[in-house]
Amino acid sequence: MPTNYLLKLYEKTLRLPFGQQLFSLMFARKAPYFKTIRPLITELRPNYCELRFKKRKAVENHIGTVHAIALCNGLEMAMGAVAEASIPKHLRWIPKGMQVNYTAKANSDIRIVASLPENAWQVGDVDVAVQGFRSDNTMVIAGTITIYVSEKPQR
Repeated sequence: MPTNYLLKLYEKTLRLPFGQQLFSLMFARKAPYFKTIRPLITELRPNYCELRFKKRKAVENHIGTVHAIALCNGLEMAMGAVAEASIPKHLRWIPKGMQVNYTAKANSDIRIVASLPENAWQVGDVDVAVQGFRSDNTMVIAGTITIYVSEKPQR
């Protein structure tokens, strides 16, 4: 059984009917714009998160592909989930910057992956790799979200 609060919640909700949907809704409430893509977190473990969202009118741009900001919302949500599920208890994090490249048209449902090495958790800048893929596994967006990690203040 994990000791991390988010991983505990994830495992607990997975035992319920529609557990992935329930967990995804709960986590998406952390930042209201996450809900706009209707994400489904399909895998969460230390240093790895995968989520999916459907291509639908509300996330499309004027040419009928998934809008760049919808893709970035997915990247940021996956990064936030992996950070919360992985960071050691004595540390805290805050987003610092995001660099992305759009590599292909996002003309299908989207799968987003955020990951980082196990030894990444140290004070200072930590880069989280983020990628998005079409249904045919073609990468449509790739980037890095830099988070600033610091020690939690003593209580």
